[in-house]
Amino acid sequence: MALKVGIVGLPNVGKSTLFNAVSTSAKAQASNYRFCTIDPNVGLVDVPDERMKKLEELVQPKKTIPTQIEVVDIAGLVKGASRGEGLGNKFLGNIREVDAIIHVIRCFEDENVMRDEGDINPVGDKEIIDTELQLKDLESIDKKLQRISKAARVGGDAKMKAELAVVEKCKEWLEQGKNVRELGLTKEELPAIADLFLLTIKPTLYVANVDEASMHTGNKYSEALQKAADAEGAEMIVLNNNIEAQIAEMEDPDDKAMFFEEYGMKEAGLDVLLRAAYKLLNLNTYFTAGVQEVRAWTIKDGWKAPQAAGVIHTDFEKGFIKAEVMSYDDFVSHGSEQACKEAGRLRIEGKEYIVKDGDIMHFRFNV
Repeated sequence: MALKVGIVGLPNVGKSTLFNAVSTSAKAQASNYRFCTIDPNVGLVDVPDERMKKLEELVQPKKTIPTQIEVVDIAGLVKGASRGEGLGNKFLGNIREVDAIIHVIRCFEDENVMRDEGDINPVGDKEIIDTELQLKDLESIDKKLQRISKAARVGGDAKMKAELAVVEKCKEWLEQGKNVRELGLTKEELPAIADLFLLTIKPTLYVANVDEASMHTGNKYSEALQKAADAEGAEMIVLNNNIEAQIAEMEDPDDKAMFFEEYGMKEAGLDVLLRAAYKLLNLNTYFTAGVQEVRAWTIKDGWKAPQAAGVIHTDFEKGFIKAEVMSYDDFVSHGSEQACKEAGRLRIEGKEYIVKDGDIMHFRFNV
């Protein structure tokens, strides 16, 4: 599954620093001037999962392959982006292509880091980005209304009239300065706007980039941002992006352990961030475990066994017969697949089985 998370924010808030810290396959230039990033940087990120270590210990495979998310470092947006300011149309187009947004917001003071927006104001910075995305969405909504409103009102069928009602509801909501993801559209309503690829419908996680002194406790800026995030039912994480970038460069586990101890950290903040992003995308993980490899596979919550099999190969889904399933807890408790079989903890599931997070699976198929 090519799931993408886009890192957005105003210029010089720490987006590229965060991207460099999380990405395992690419690095972005991070400089103290606007539009250092023009074309988006794209990298792959391993999703941390402690269960992989335990499975590797028990199975002792030749290799271990974690699941990954694609992360996109999108250039800094500015006020007026929806009108094309600062190459805004290009950057907003980049956001359209991602599945979820990590919005990095400056919550630190540093006179050496450029800022054209005046005093440090994380809530105001959030609102600048929100407004630009909302204005762009309104533009898309208005274009669709022009296409369908007359046809829906004059002889339109019930389906078209229902679609019009949803589009008008979104327009009214956006005009109040609110994001469509907060509107609570139903599964039946969502198809009416699916063709618009709205920016403000994308699930969003806020990152408060704080100074080193505030990385554990937060500060007045991150506290203000937290209130704004809570008001829209969103999650926020406090990070010091520079510290996380240093941790990401460390290869020696002992060096990393000493660094954690020095800074009073139990784990890298990026691990917390990546797990939150995974949750934001409504994702689950299942595993395949054998002597050749232990591998994690990403699926959407609620997927059935054939869909999950299709992530490995489309032939697995097309020719799906059955799935052999063990829970992670049972596998760890009994120690092996054979022991699970002997204890009656290996199940045979059919096409209607909804795969659970942590399932260990083998698929039977015929093409």
